[in-house]
Amino acid sequence: MLSSRSLMIPSHITVLHVEQEVAGDDTPALQSVLECDEKREALLKEEKALNAKLSSSSPGQDNSLSTRIADVYKELEAIEADKAPARAAMILSGLGFASKDQIRPTREFSGGWRMRLALARALFTRPDLLLLDVATDIIHLHSCKLDTYRGNYEVFHKTREERLKNQRKEYEAQKQYRDHIQVFIDRFRYNANRAAQVQSKLKLLEKLPELKPVEKESEVVLKFPECDKLSPPILQLDDLVFYYSKEKILFNKVCVNANMDSRICIVGDNGAGKTTLLKLLLGEMDPCSGHRHAHRNLRIGYFSQHHVDQLDLTLNSVQLLASRFPGSTSEVYRGKLGLFGVTGDLALRPVSSLSGGQKSRVAFAVMSMTNPNFFILDEPTNHLDMETIEALGDALNKFQGGVILVSHDERLIRKICKELWVVSGGIVTSLDGGIDEYKKLVQAELDSN
Repeated sequence: MLSSRSLMIPSHITVLHVEQEVAGDDTPALQSVLECDEKREALLKEEKALNAKLSSSSPGQDNSLSTRIADVYKELEAIEADKAPARAAMILSGLGFASKDQIRPTREFSGGWRMRLALARALFTRPDLLLLDVATDIIHLHSCKLDTYRGNYEVFHKTREERLKNQRKEYEAQKQYRDHIQVFIDRFRYNANRAAQVQSKLKLLEKLPELKPVEKESEVVLKFPECDKLSPPILQLDDLVFYYSKEKILFNKVCVNANMDSRICIVGDNGAGKTTLLKLLLGEMDPCSGHRHAHRNLRIGYFSQHHVDQLDLTLNSVQLLASRFPGSTSEVYRGKLGLFGVTGDLALRPVSSLSGGQKSRVAFAVMSMTNPNFFILDEPTNHLDMETIEALGDALNKFQGGVILVSHDERLIRKICKELWVVSGGIVTSLDGGIDEYKKLVQAELDSN
């Protein structure tokens, strides 16, 4: 509603809406930034069309076309259109894009780099208001209402719990007071001597505000299927070497292993090769040398950070599961979707109409259809709200198989992961002690630089 100006947004305020899912296509990175300046793009397009018309026009039309072209040039000059590519390049450079990366297609970038592109687009438009997840105020949407809270998410969570606690106390006190009055009315309703008092109590009861119980937030629950335990070794890489070109080796002599009890998070800079490492673990890519060993009964469930690209958006969720895994009844598909909160009419809506978080839940259901005994998850929290991230952490802790994930979400990493694989400089290092040990490592590197 904000981005479509359905609300009362002053006309002089420009709005750029960055979608939850950052699309990747053949557009070069620099051009994708330039394209978000809609006015400049429209003027350049008009200039091109006018010049084409001018070259093929009759003498009588030249004057009007020339006048308009002159106006277009003035407008382009006023917005300094000629300086835009240099400004876009400078913003991209500041966000870590080398000159050669700025001409690469957006589809070649990882999810983390695509989010940097989205930030570059936002900065390039010089917005009056930039909305990011760095919060000073929280607006909580629930029960068709908006409640505002000062402070970040942690403050919101604490304040909300306190507010709900007070509301429950107030409700109980009000209910007790009403019940006390009602007992008096019921006891003396037919007592002529107490008629005036009963009438007074009835009027008092009528004047009291409507008693509304505290609305409960619907609890988010995710549930992964049960699986059989496998005896080790489960999944390992031995002396693995991988590169796209020999001049730049991405991984050199990597030795790692995971078992059924593993809860491993892969961390490292954007572009370090985290997603490539997942694909090597999956067996989707072959090492240039070294080996990948997997248990013969290993069934991996894979969640891609670009999972939306793999969903047929024209189908509803039940149809989607039926098309991928034919042969079961509608009730079976609904049951699977229900484990991830996709129930009722929601399961019959086109996938295209679902929010980013709901699409993620459908992707979890798709991933679980083969009853996997090992999960490999690439940025599973990208579109999930806080409550669903908590539920995902609980579900992964209860899952009986192994888990390897890539995530930037500290809450999830802290909740489930005791071991981290640090991807840096072509090697993968196993780090015990969880996210705090990794933070110390990063801080030590920053201090040394």
